[in-house]
Amino acid sequence: MQVVDPHIHFWDAETLRYSWLDHARPVFSGHTARLPRIYGPEALSADSAEIDVLKVVHVEAIHDAWTSPTEVDWLQALADDPLSSGKPEGIVAGVDLLRVDARTLLADAAAHRNVRGIRQVLNRHSDPWYNYVAVDYLTEPRWLEHFRLLNEFALSFDLQLYPSQVDAALALIEANAQTSFIVNHAGMFVDRDSVGGYRAWRDGLRRLARHANVSVKISGLAMFDHHWTVESFRPYVLETMDAFGVPRCMFASNFPVDRLHASYAALWNAYAKIVAGATAAEQRALFVENAERIYRI
Repeated sequence: MQVVDPHIHFWDAETLRYSWLDHARPVFSGHTARLPRIYGPEALSADSAEIDVLKVVHVEAIHDAWTSPTEVDWLQALADDPLSSGKPEGIVAGVDLLRVDARTLLADAAAHRNVRGIRQVLNRHSDPWYNYVAVDYLTEPRWLEHFRLLNEFALSFDLQLYPSQVDAALALIEANAQTSFIVNHAGMFVDRDSVGGYRAWRDGLRRLARHANVSVKISGLAMFDHHWTVESFRPYVLETMDAFGVPRCMFASNFPVDRLHASYAALWNAYAKIVAGATAAEQRALFVENAERIYRI
């Protein structure tokens, strides 16, 4: 099976600083102490085995930005190393848009040859167990003002949020119609203990999908479903595809985070089984071509 994987995390916690790895603890996605301290193209090659990974997009791994080298410097050097076979072909850099020097940070990121966009995780939830960040960036005037700079640097935005944040996200999308948004992890359906939670996720996806500049990665499902099966994944995959249509969907692994609950091959084979009834062209789009087009790799 050939794939382009548009959601991979490479890191080296011996060279760079990642506080969340240094202070490993149980979180909803699994125990971070079980994650490797170093994960790069060689480790991915070992994990992928029977899967032919043509290209990958690294998505920022919540690096401690004040340390040197910066994550994006390290990643570009990695991609330029012949031993890495060009991986990662695409980089989604981490930039804090709340900082007063956000323009400089964006310019520095965009100057790297493989950078295609940025991500700043937005996930806030009424249950602190699910919080990623302490600030509701979607309500911060300076963050919103700096967000408009992405279009100036031709950068996309990886949109990682919960269904409860869709209203605020839609205001951001509508105010930045020239920016490409990529929803992470199929919209991160976290409130799985109620009909209302499912409805909020499903309807939120459809509202996001009304905007032509929004696409979605079907990934990260194992973070919320540690004992998953193909059948437990199926409704989330199909609902997401129904909302966005094949041309704006792409499968991804979220490795090595999802390695806590699945092998690399198991995830991709599960996706393949779920869309086995799609045409060959649709499957090629979902597994390869959409990621290449959306991330320009």
